[in-house]
Amino acid sequence: MNKITFIAVGDIFITRRIPAGGYKGFGEVRDCICAHDVRFSNLEMTFHDQEGYPTAFSGGTWAMTSPRMLDDIKSYGFNIYNTANNHSCDYSHGGVLATIRHLKERDMIFAGTGKNLADATRACYLETDKGRIALIGVSASFHESAMAGGQNGDLCGRPGLNPLRFRTVYHVTPENYRKVQELAKITKINAKMENDVKNGYANPPVEGTMPFGSHSFVRDEKDWTESIPNETDMARILDEVREAKRQADVVMVSIHAHEMDACETNVPAMFLETFSRRCIDEGADAVIGHGPHELRGIEIYKGKPVFYSLGNFLFETDTVAVQPYDAYINKKMSPDTKVGAYMDVRSKNGTAGYGVRPEIWFSVMAGWTMEDGKVTQIQLYPISLGMGSKRSQIGVPVMTGDTEVLKYLAKLSEPYHTVIRIENGIGYIDI
Repeated sequence: MNKITFIAVGDIFITRRIPAGGYKGFGEVRDCICAHDVRFSNLEMTFHDQEGYPTAFSGGTWAMTSPRMLDDIKSYGFNIYNTANNHSCDYSHGGVLATIRHLKERDMIFAGTGKNLADATRACYLETDKGRIALIGVSASFHESAMAGGQNGDLCGRPGLNPLRFRTVYHVTPENYRKVQELAKITKINAKMENDVKNGYANPPVEGTMPFGSHSFVRDEKDWTESIPNETDMARILDEVREAKRQADVVMVSIHAHEMDACETNVPAMFLETFSRRCIDEGADAVIGHGPHELRGIEIYKGKPVFYSLGNFLFETDTVAVQPYDAYINKKMSPDTKVGAYMDVRSKNGTAGYGVRPEIWFSVMAGWTMEDGKVTQIQLYPISLGMGSKRSQIGVPVMTGDTEVLKYLAKLSEPYHTVIRIENGIGYIDI
């Protein structure tokens, strides 16, 4: 392998067909994507014709669209995909397996979901004339029922996604620690744990630590939040990274994660930083993040890019064709309500939610070049998804050359000491 080029975009939530011949600006986006050898996107949908049952819990909007939308996505030129995200199991195991079938019928190369845990964890491989590329798909945002299950000699596994679980520990000052102790005493939230300790079934908490129901608190010098990836999941994923490194020229890891640092939605949770760096330590050449539907900073770790979130690429949540009974009942609406009316209520007639947040409707497509196995440069192409457009039109990408987007991303990247150089409407990171 000498020189190979990559491009990656964020979430694709598609509910409307691409017009025949494309839309205004489609060609420029497609041509930019197709100018690269490896072309990645995240499929934040299930693709089937009601071939699964809607689950009681969804990732937000129950995400299902016609399998024909896969053909429209392919028309942009993408050739490798992640399928692990908080919508993967919106239509239970039937939706997972149907989506997999429709992807395979179109020879679409994907990773992140499977018929069991080993299948969901396994890397997929893209063959190019420049080298063999591996992708491992992972999600940290999911309901526990969406996790793929392993199999043994007695039972088959469970369809689902490749999970990365994590735990959160709240460090608080002595004063605040006493407040937590007092509240626990008032609410008796730890009564079961305390009874188990009393009866010898559990060990008492270590001095300076205490549970608060399912939460963990630690007495410390200052208030801060720590999040830690689950070691069982880390070991499984890193083992696959090492295997992919043996089998491919380049290894990419895709991680879908909404989790944030406290209340800053554009700052990743600590466990995502830990996860990404450990993947690169074990051989990954790039980590591609998505999930919060907005940009997050870019880190260059050991010469390899970590895109903590590439935001949205296609975002058409309000024109989903159908929603299940549960969606309407949760909003105290008649189950006979039409989707458009449901979306009006959910968005408070366009005055709340994603529709009024500008950062949801701009992003970048991230390109990068590898020569002799090393990343030499990253290129950032700003896109707009048309904030302010009608519901029937909003959500499709056009290239803009908007330097304000690049300046915003540069600011988010400063904590990682990443410098973005802006020239002629494109951002560059020189490595």
